[in-house]
Amino acid sequence: MQSPQCPFAIDPSGADIHGEIARIRKEGPVARVELPGGVVVWSVTGYDLIKQLLTDPRVSKDAYRHWDAWKAGEIPQDWPLAIWVSVQNMVTAYGEDHARLRKPVASAFTARRVASLRPRIEEIARGVLDGLAALPPDRPVDLREAFAHPVPNQVMCELFGIPQHMRGEIQQIIKGFFSTTSSAEESLANATRLYATMAELLVLKREQPGDDLTADLIAVRDENNEQLSEKELADNLILLYTAGYETTVNLIDNAVHALLGHPDQLALVLGGGATWDDVIEETLRLEAPGAHSILRYAVEDIAVGDVVIPQGDPIMIAYAAAGRDPEHHGDSADRFDVTRAARREHLAFGHGVHYCLGAPLARLETAVALSALFARFPGMSLAVAPGQIRPQASFISNGHAELPVLLGPSA
Repeated sequence: MQSPQCPFAIDPSGADIHGEIARIRKEGPVARVELPGGVVVWSVTGYDLIKQLLTDPRVSKDAYRHWDAWKAGEIPQDWPLAIWVSVQNMVTAYGEDHARLRKPVASAFTARRVASLRPRIEEIARGVLDGLAALPPDRPVDLREAFAHPVPNQVMCELFGIPQHMRGEIQQIIKGFFSTTSSAEESLANATRLYATMAELLVLKREQPGDDLTADLIAVRDENNEQLSEKELADNLILLYTAGYETTVNLIDNAVHALLGHPDQLALVLGGGATWDDVIEETLRLEAPGAHSILRYAVEDIAVGDVVIPQGDPIMIAYAAAGRDPEHHGDSADRFDVTRAARREHLAFGHGVHYCLGAPLARLETAVALSALFARFPGMSLAVAPGQIRPQASFISNGHAELPVLLGPSA
């Protein structure tokens, strides 16, 4: 049983996410960990327990109703991670509020609507690859910045009707949103900048509505105040854009990194022995795009073995742990294998009522991006040894700071 007086301190830089998770897992199915700013939470690392808690009505995501320390004002306003719990959108809502906030968005991510985006995604990917093909083939390129970022960025900007002059600003804000090494002052400044930019976007889209998701949500808000408040409108847009964008960037980044680091697996795919869908699912299992989920709360006391999570305590779900749980995936859990029978048995997009609405779009974007990338640059290789590639400075977002590659000749 975890000692209550010695919580494990999470490294804000995310320098060794999987190593930390392995050490936390040794403390038991749930263990107390300390987040930046001194906030202590319960970390859950087991696949089966995570899946159980994600559908447990005794677990909430609404800090305003169920996190005792937040309600009592014990969490300072300048807590560096405050933006993750202060937003009021469908992901942080509970019960009827969650259903109310999710409903206006669900229609935008139906299978038919997502599938209809494929031709445009293919066109965007080709355009980005054309730019890369113009570069010297023997010069290292940061593929995360030059490919994994711009493809989903343009897809999301068009889906949400983000005007061209705002796209760079929003991209920089999102990068700051996921940085967990920022100071309290930097985090507060980024949150202020985020809301100011969202307010500017809403004014612009009300003046110049278009055929996009932002305009659709504005229409819901303006036609029915009870369906969506102004803050909920802004917070839902923040969620949809940041989560949908960063998740896909990390998925593309991690998939390319895994394939280039395992040439045998890449050869298997290119030879027809496995599909890009297999690559995507195994990448999601091995490297969940979101390592840790901030936060959930115990609505009442929850017994887990000989540990009790008290009512009102915060809970952190370790999605990156679920896919590598040796109790579920065995001794090979840390190995990348696109033919793994259990490659789809991960929780990278969540589970239950909060399952990610954008998962089909992220999968589609990644499949298009990977197939187009390796068709254009079949001889691509890492420009440095795999151990020299640094993770980004975050224990929440699971990707790389850079992904240097040598593209080789364009096909």
